[in-house]
Amino acid sequence: MAETPAFWQEPFLQQALVAGILASALCGALGTFVVLRRLAFLSGGLSHAAFAGLGACHFLGLPPQLGGVLTAGLAALVLGPMSREQARAQDALIGVLWAVGMALGVVFIHLTPGYPPDIASYLFGNILLVAPADLLLLAVFDLVTLGLLALFFKEFVALTFDETFALVQGVPVRRLSTLLLLLVGGAVVVLLPVVGLLLVLALLTIPPLISLQLLRGLRAVLAASVALSVAITVGGLAISYRWNAPSGPAIILLGAALLALTYGGKAVVRRFSRH
Repeated sequence: MAETPAFWQEPFLQQALVAGILASALCGALGTFVVLRRLAFLSGGLSHAAFAGLGACHFLGLPPQLGGVLTAGLAALVLGPMSREQARAQDALIGVLWAVGMALGVVFIHLTPGYPPDIASYLFGNILLVAPADLLLLAVFDLVTLGLLALFFKEFVALTFDETFALVQGVPVRRLSTLLLLLVGGAVVVLLPVVGLLLVLALLTIPPLISLQLLRGLRAVLAASVALSVAITVGGLAISYRWNAPSGPAIILLGAALLALTYGGKAVVRRFSRH
C-alpha cells in the first residue's frame, strides 16, 4: 500500500506554500509598524474601502484589482497626512468607511449581470488556486515593499516611537505615514485573490502582537513577526489538508489560538512571579 504524501509534496499545495510564504513576509514586516503605530483599525477601514473599488470595477467590466488600487490609494492619500491622534479621533468615521466600503462592494457585485462571484472568496481568498501571475505580482510587490522599509528603516522607527520628535528632527512624518498606508492598501489589493481581506488583516496583526509579547527590540520583533506569520500560514495549510477544512479560516484560527496561548501564558507567568 502506497504511503500518503506529505501535504507539502502535493503539487497543488506547493504553489500555495510559496504564496503563503510571500504573503507572510509582506504582512509580518508591514504589520509590525501597523501594530506599533496602532493603525490596525485604520488599515481595516482602508482594506474595506478597497472592496468598494473592486466591486465597482467588477460591475463596469474592468479588472477588479484596478478599482482596489485606485480606491485604496485615494483613501491612503486622505488618511495618511493625519497625525496618529487625528486618526484616532476619526475612529467613528473610519468605522463608517469600513461598513460603507463593504456594502458598496457587495451591492456592485450583486448588480453585475451574470453569475455572481462567491463573496467568501473575496473575504478568505483561495490560496489553493493561486495563479502563477498572482505569484509573480506578489513577489514583485514583496521586493518593492521590503526594499522601501529597509531604505527608510530609521525614519520609520522614529515615526513609530515618537512622532513629535521625528517631526522636530526633520523626518517627513506625513509623507511616511501616507507611504505606509499606501503599502498596506497595495498589499490588500495584491493579496486579495490569494488570501482575502480577513486573512490579510489577521496576518497584519496576529504575528506582530505575539512577537511584541515575547521580545524586545524592533529588529527582533520584525524577524519574529515574519517567522511567525510563515509558521501560522504553513501550519494552517497543514491543518486544512489534514482535516479537509477551508484554508483561510484554518490559518486565522491557528493564529488566534497561538495569540490566546501567548497572552494566557504571560498572565500565568506574571501571577506566579508575584508569589
